[in-house]
Amino acid sequence: MAGKVAVVTGASRGVGAGIATLLGEQGATVYVTGRTTASKPGTTPGTISEVADSITKAGGVGIAVVCDHADDEQIKALFERVKAEQGHLEILVNNATAAGPDPFAPPPFWTKSLTISEQFTVGLRSAFVASYYAAPLLIAADGALVVNVSYYGAVSYHLDPAYGATKAGLDKLTFDMAQDFKPYNVAVVSIWPGPTATERSKFVIAKIPGGDKILANQETPKFSGLAIASLYSDPQLMSKSGSVVIAAEASLEYGFKDFNGKQPPSLREQKGAPRPFFTKS
Repeated sequence: MAGKVAVVTGASRGVGAGIATLLGEQGATVYVTGRTTASKPGTTPGTISEVADSITKAGGVGIAVVCDHADDEQIKALFERVKAEQGHLEILVNNATAAGPDPFAPPPFWTKSLTISEQFTVGLRSAFVASYYAAPLLIAADGALVVNVSYYGAVSYHLDPAYGATKAGLDKLTFDMAQDFKPYNVAVVSIWPGPTATERSKFVIAKIPGGDKILANQETPKFSGLAIASLYSDPQLMSKSGSVVIAAEASLEYGFKDFNGKQPPSLREQKGAPRPFFTKS
């Protein structure tokens, strides 16, 4: 990844931080975006500066950029900065999302905060806007990859209807953007991590009896980063463009395991994901 440039949105913590860190450890210059610049008591830990610093210490170049992905002008400014400083972009990971104050609150959806609908703005629309402004840079790279971080919630009930609709929308966005990007050698995939031991998940699951066993079997946040790095290095990458890639299945194809030494299972059959997810046009 030396000499390669990546932008990972919503990367102050969780899967986004894991992906950004992994790409940085492999030598990439990684723009780490998000709103969190300082940890506050009672909130989930993690800041964009902490992630960027860890990338630089690991041998890459971490660049923290404050960006509210609900603001189109801030997204535009982000990619203008990347153009001015780098001139190209090899990997864009659309991970930013608006989870709301309590995403794990039980259904039905109308008893939860209406803020869950903000996922349509930061989660779905934000991925489109970022890809829109990144397009000229991706094309200039002569071989680039856009990754939309989705989940099994696209095809099965998970958290709430807004969450599921957002993930399903990301997968359709992936399929359609791939058609437009194909002539320019830019691949677009959705990646589905499995249940992941993020900071928020650890906090919630730790309260459950036997939670330590649940966490022990979850993916690490950097696992999806390995899948993305492997995809980018695949000479047949364009053949996967427009499709859903399950991280656990990518690990079998490319021959890597998670950092805890485990081989996470694919939940394709359990969650009812069709194969293939979309039919190529």
